[in-house]
Amino acid sequence: MKKKQWRVSALLVIVSIFFVALNMRPAVTGIGPLFNVLLESLHVSNTKMSFLTSIPVFCMGLFAPFAVPLQRKLGTKTAITLLLIIIALANGLRFFKESYGLLVVTSFAAGFAIALIGPMLNAYIKKKFPTRFTTVVGIYSFGIGTGATLSAALTVTFYNRFHESWTMALGSWAVLAMIALVIWLLIIPKDQDELSETDVLSENDARNPWKNVRAWTILIYFGLQTSLFFSMMSWLVPMIQDKGYSLVAASSMLTFMSIVQMIGNISVPILMEKWANRMGWLFSLGILGIIGFALLWLSSGAMLWIAVLIIGIVLSGLFPIGLLLPLDEAKNDEEANSWSSMVLSGGFMISAIIPILIGYCYDVTGTHTFTYAIFMLLMLGIVATTIFLKKK
Repeated sequence: MKKKQWRVSALLVIVSIFFVALNMRPAVTGIGPLFNVLLESLHVSNTKMSFLTSIPVFCMGLFAPFAVPLQRKLGTKTAITLLLIIIALANGLRFFKESYGLLVVTSFAAGFAIALIGPMLNAYIKKKFPTRFTTVVGIYSFGIGTGATLSAALTVTFYNRFHESWTMALGSWAVLAMIALVIWLLIIPKDQDELSETDVLSENDARNPWKNVRAWTILIYFGLQTSLFFSMMSWLVPMIQDKGYSLVAASSMLTFMSIVQMIGNISVPILMEKWANRMGWLFSLGILGIIGFALLWLSSGAMLWIAVLIIGIVLSGLFPIGLLLPLDEAKNDEEANSWSSMVLSGGFMISAIIPILIGYCYDVTGTHTFTYAIFMLLMLGIVATTIFLKKK
């Protein structure tokens, strides 16, 4: 009976983690489907629009190191409760005014909250599910992918439903944060989620990731793959529109890519339980990604859908592997926390640069030639880091 109760309790915890994960992307990825709409409404440049993606991503890197110390001080339940409130407020404030400045402020706030939630949930999963963390991380990344898919699929729908009001479309995501907040408060018991000092070994017993070449390589890999994700979520719609497609058709392709990615986010970690060769997965996804982005660059018509399908598969595998690599390397809880914190921090800060670079290049040239070239270089970088990581 006790074993059955534990399973039910564990399942409910996983459900609550999933709902929190749903809120890890819409505040950022909801901008992409309405990129050109916001561009015209706010009368800003492509570079300035790119900041709305880069600011929260940069925050994810800047504030990630503070996650675990805050988690130890407040406990996982209290800390994530406060951060979900911030995400709800950040989205909700977008209801009230068509303002670029307000979008910048709310993007910063959402990025701050997401930055802290990510490492907290990583550490919590590692502690709560030590023997099944690959599967639970897969469910967590599936939740993130689902949130991104929902924002890709529904933001334009909300925009059309609310009489072409982008403030209503973006502000609606506050509802999802409130649902997650209620579920988190009801399910997670405060007395079971604390990360006490006795659970953590002293730093003398753990390797410092900032002095480890392998940790830096994983950081670079994570930065490259998150650069791909956020840049695609921001720029795929305008890139497809640049090929002559309508907003609805372009957003449909973004939705399709997100659905493929969402399915892959849960499928790839489950498959990796059986075929655990991380480097084999990375190398295969890297080569497949080069093919996918080449098709996106050079093709049109039905081949564009195939390109988007391939890219969705690639992105779906790269992210959960990025979460797992530092946990694979960790020899104890302290290393799991410090390595994950370093990888997420540095990786997100790297990935904040690319959307701005794409926006700047488009402002200067008026074409997406440099955009496609940047994507190809990112994929080549992922293959290069994979080769380096293989030489353990």
